[in-house]
Amino acid sequence: MAVSIKRYRWVVVVATLVVLVAVNSTIWQKERHIAQGEVVYLALAPVDPRSLMQGDYMALNFALANRLQTELYQRTESLPTAMDGEVVVRLDNKVAHFQRIDDGSPLQADERRLHFRLRHGQVQFATNAFFFQEGHTARYEAARYGEFRVNKAGKLLLTALYDESFHRLGGE
Repeated sequence: MAVSIKRYRWVVVVATLVVLVAVNSTIWQKERHIAQGEVVYLALAPVDPRSLMQGDYMALNFALANRLQTELYQRTESLPTAMDGEVVVRLDNKVAHFQRIDDGSPLQADERRLHFRLRHGQVQFATNAFFFQEGHTARYEAARYGEFRVNKAGKLLLTALYDESFHRLGGE
């Protein structure tokens, strides 16, 4: 009986260490992505006003996602339920503008590849919500741009929201 309890404790200790290493590795990767990623802004598009502000988060939709979704539909006549891909955007003062669905051709100096996911007919870039402290809804009502950090693989992380004059919302 004593041997099985000792063995059980070792299993718990090893499992805990594995989980801690995995969590800390993920945190380190995200911090590195934020520190080294290029800043790119995506213009926000209107969303259903009933879901714009829901408690402690804001539902997000991006103009680029709408344009990409239209382009995908025109090419295929029906959208698949799920797919991952890349879109090529042109940066104008760090604001991303649709150029084309990635076809593997070389990028111009002002172009970047951004990773997207299509799920249930909706294009998503990194997230479709921005979470904030409860009671701070008014701080984000003027949001017009999402600031993302983009790594070399085109993966995006949402870091902040900005108004139409590119003032960061929500305080520092």
